[in-house]
Amino acid sequence: MLNLIGEYEVSVDAKGRFLLPASFRKQLSEGSAEQFVINRGFENCLVLYPMESWNAISAKVDKLNDFKPKVREFKRLFRNGATVVEVDSAGRILVPKMLLERAGIQKDMVFTAQGTKVELWNKDTYYSYIDEHKDNFSDLAEEVTGGNDKLPDDE
Repeated sequence: MLNLIGEYEVSVDAKGRFLLPASFRKQLSEGSAEQFVINRGFENCLVLYPMESWNAISAKVDKLNDFKPKVREFKRLFRNGATVVEVDSAGRILVPKMLLERAGIQKDMVFTAQGTKVELWNKDTYYSYIDEHKDNFSDLAEEVTGGNDKLPDDE
């Protein structure tokens, strides 16, 4: 299972390409560093999934009940804009223009690994988001872990 880490500031060129950080690529298994799915994320960022991560989450989404209107709506929104992208011979990924525009990314971008995926943010938006939420980090940690001494999957 992937456990990607790292935060990198990268530049997007005029064609919408960015260089995949070398230290990030080293975290990926042989062959999995060549093809990804990029899509809209929450909080106005983009999400870059290694193919194995995309396949796992997509399989979970596929199992949701299509007879529920909210499920159909979620599936449409989740998959809207999803695009397979490949790393070129120079180690770059081309981000579709519509996705760059959606996230407000023009030149300066933050590439932040989040376990099984990567979030791509407009640099200013990302640092504003982090700054806005940093004072609530302790309360958030308590809330999402249920205030227990153990994290949810601890036995």
